[in-house]
Amino acid sequence: MKQLSATKLVNPFFALLDPEVAHRLGVSAAARGWVPREKRPDPSNLGLEVWGRKFSNPVGLAAGFDKNAEAVDGLLGLGFGFVEIGSVTPVPQEGNPKPRIFRLREEGAIINRCGFNSEGIVAVAKRLGAQHGKRKLDETTSTSSSSGEEVKPGGKAGPGILGVNLGKNKTSEDASSDYVQGVHTLSQYADYLVINVSSPNTPGLRMLQGRKQLKDLVKRVQAARDEMQWGEEGPPPLLVKIAPDLSKEDLEDIAAVALALRLDGLVISNTTVSRPDPVSTNPVASEAGGLSGKPLFNTSTSLLKDMYILTRGKVPLIGCGGISSGEDAYKKIRAGASLVQLYTAFAYGGPALIPQIKAELSECLERDGFKSVSEAVGADCRVATAKV
Repeated sequence: MKQLSATKLVNPFFALLDPEVAHRLGVSAAARGWVPREKRPDPSNLGLEVWGRKFSNPVGLAAGFDKNAEAVDGLLGLGFGFVEIGSVTPVPQEGNPKPRIFRLREEGAIINRCGFNSEGIVAVAKRLGAQHGKRKLDETTSTSSSSGEEVKPGGKAGPGILGVNLGKNKTSEDASSDYVQGVHTLSQYADYLVINVSSPNTPGLRMLQGRKQLKDLVKRVQAARDEMQWGEEGPPPLLVKIAPDLSKEDLEDIAAVALALRLDGLVISNTTVSRPDPVSTNPVASEAGGLSGKPLFNTSTSLLKDMYILTRGKVPLIGCGGISSGEDAYKKIRAGASLVQLYTAFAYGGPALIPQIKAELSECLERDGFKSVSEAVGADCRVATAKV
């Protein structure tokens, strides 16, 4: 598609800019519709259903790119199966001082210490409400002119699925009340919700991954969600996003909580505070913050596999961390992910990367005899458990 391949010419220009300025421009371009729209249908073997929602493909954009829900429509139009906005905090906050985003280009990585910079839940709710209304109107107009009862992939307001990632304010004393506020204000627009307890850039946040803390938090947030009025679709699924820097005991605790409380899913994983080779020798590696991109791939995929086995495949997992090709996405799926997300590779590769990843993933499935994504989920774990 000419439009999408033409974006490759723009990326070198973005590479010359300060990372945060480039990011701001990217979000603005998508918000204004200055990005290509993918018109081709997705390969049929990429369609799947998770939480009763139909995804046209399993490739999503991770939280952190569109923090304030400015560009949902433009980003879904690029061909992502779903887009996760946020993290959104209850009260607006600036985040950490700049500079706070650092490129490690040769390693295909980024270090960030943004610290939940957010316009807050009220501004984001207003924006999502307006988008929701517009998409509903478009949907009504298009369905009235076409007949047929075929169920199309998509979420509450048209094609594409929208996830909302919730964070807590830096100065907040009561984390669970922050997440509850997020649920009350934003869940009506979300096809799924994520509690982010794993950013390394908010002091004390990762402590919420402990067994008791996580259990109490999830119970309270689930209760807040369930006490709201929901139509026949029911409430949005609730997921927790975890860190890659966890011990075996931590993982077992999280798996136990997920199973006991019937958590709807886990996002595996957030950025890492470690600096694996070859990053460790890069002068930028000494910058504080979370590392994302290619060097995170092995750690996050191994964690994904462990969690799939610990939860016995009963909890849908979103695989995130270091995906830059269809083969990478396929490895995450084989390790137990029903859905996958990218961010860093998208920041480097731009819109042309999305159709490329989907085409490669479709080929991987065909090559190994899988008729669908769902058939391939956890394939490597079945092999591993069979050998034990």
